[in-house]
Amino acid sequence: MSSSLRRITTISKKELVEFARDWRTIFALLIIPLLMFPLLFIIFPLLLASEAAELDAIEVNVVIQSNDFPSDLAEQLNGSGIELNYEPLVMDTNLSSPLDDGDRLRNGSIDAVLRMKENGSVWDYALLYMSTSERSQEARTRALTVLFEWEENETERRLVDAGLDPDETLRPLNWDGEIGNSDVATSGEQAGMVLSLFIPLVLSVWTFSSAIQPSIDMTAGERERGTLEALLGLPCSRVELLFGKWLAVATITGIGVVLQLVGLLFAIGYLATTDFLTVPTLSVASIVFIGIAVLLFAIMVVAFELALAMRAHSVKEAGSILGPALLLILFPALFTQVINLDGIETFWFSIPVVNVLLALRELLMDRFVVEHIVTWIVSSGIYAMAAALYAARQFKREDIVTSLS
Repeated sequence: MSSSLRRITTISKKELVEFARDWRTIFALLIIPLLMFPLLFIIFPLLLASEAAELDAIEVNVVIQSNDFPSDLAEQLNGSGIELNYEPLVMDTNLSSPLDDGDRLRNGSIDAVLRMKENGSVWDYALLYMSTSERSQEARTRALTVLFEWEENETERRLVDAGLDPDETLRPLNWDGEIGNSDVATSGEQAGMVLSLFIPLVLSVWTFSSAIQPSIDMTAGERERGTLEALLGLPCSRVELLFGKWLAVATITGIGVVLQLVGLLFAIGYLATTDFLTVPTLSVASIVFIGIAVLLFAIMVVAFELALAMRAHSVKEAGSILGPALLLILFPALFTQVINLDGIETFWFSIPVVNVLLALRELLMDRFVVEHIVTWIVSSGIYAMAAALYAARQFKREDIVTSLS
């Protein structure tokens, strides 16, 4: 047993040394996963905030088409970063009909058109804009904000003129106390729910994609370079060769996942100092089972990729197979984001890939359901074993050293 383990570790060390010789491989293995979450959580929000601030600073051009526009509404619009230009309104015009204004909105000469006409005691209005223009959307947002505020003020004024109290008339239902205190979920539990919506997706996709290149290099790459025959001539069995290569790929993938988690913890720690997100509340048991879930998923994925890559006769063919195979992970990962975990049926935790992703979602929300945990651990173990057996079958084929010509 010890000699077999020694041969497996020797093969694994050999594969790791060969794979890590290129500095670009080290960069992709260490730097990218380490910076992924910090860039996503820190740089991206800063970029969004910068773009929003830039958009808030611009002055938009809104054309007012009305024959009797309220003066107080015009004052409110002027104080909202809106440049007003007045035009007469054709009385028989359908307020929502673009007419020639559609061309002006499309070419960017104006940002929005506000049409208003008095209809007895009511004002009819339409707001034309271009949804594919950020300036036009900003103009629409600002104009609607002012319109709704003016409508509220006008409603209260009319109620006062009629001798009614606006608060009692418009707001007969009053919330007693602070609305924010009604949520019994802690900030840590809320953070866990937010993170559970995308961390399983990112972890699963990264685990699969980071194992593609080493799996190809250690199987189809060996066949293409003609070095697989030398490995098969060593005093080791095909199964030992498989486990040696699997251990090497799993090590590379594991390092990438661990560094990704380090980057995630750093990003969460940074966000915890802001009002954007807090540190999720997780029990020790949840953290342990998160590690088990990722481990079982990695075992299955690496064995599956090694088997597919071993079936290929060249690196190009292996890449054309494993690249689209990412969809086998991506589709279930996207699907599990919309599944409601409240009252979820247990059978979901026995479906390949879906079971681990749902387990990660529950554990990140610190939900410890024994029935679910037992189901996904047993099913994941079965799938990982099946993937390993399938990979072993591929490594035992006699045609893996045949000519590639």
